[in-house]
Amino acid sequence: MAEKDMRERIKEVAVEHFNINGYHGTTIRNIAKDVDCSLPMIYYYYHNKKDLFDEIIKKEFFELLKRQVSLLRTDNIIELYTKFVNDLNFLSDYDKKVYRLGIKVYLSFDGDEELMEIMDEWEKTILPRHYQILKSHLKNVDNDIAVIRTLIHLLETLIESIVVKNRYLPEEEIREEISIVLRGCE
Repeated sequence: MAEKDMRERIKEVAVEHFNINGYHGTTIRNIAKDVDCSLPMIYYYYHNKKDLFDEIIKKEFFELLKRQVSLLRTDNIIELYTKFVNDLNFLSDYDKKVYRLGIKVYLSFDGDEELMEIMDEWEKTILPRHYQILKSHLKNVDNDIAVIRTLIHLLETLIESIVVKNRYLPEEEIREEISIVLRGCE
């Protein structure tokens, strides 16, 4: 197996184990067994379990988010958010599992202190990011911060349903929910 393929296979198996057993319940030995390689082979690519988990969260999870956002191309704010959420329905199984792990760390259910601190810092940017996206559309809204906070909570609920609960949400249902929150936004 090529070096890049082996590294990817290790991550695929690790993502599966971390989703099923959590960070603390997963062992490098079990990953190596399911990859069908030796422990030294795993340690050749990753110094330890933390190094492997960190790469999945710090690199894979955040790259996945960036990739999803890069696909958004519309001036219509309801369509922008609808597309973002709807596209989650079509993530690969691997990407959904990576996203699920990111959510677990974000909610402090899994990972370690360092990753939870990174997620806490990322969380602090959520409201300002959405404010930047929405500020030009909020001219006719009385309480813009309440609208943005409500939208963020709705997005988290929709994402949880698709990614964590593995449910398919129809695009029209997503659009309807987002339209309710963004009613009055230009």
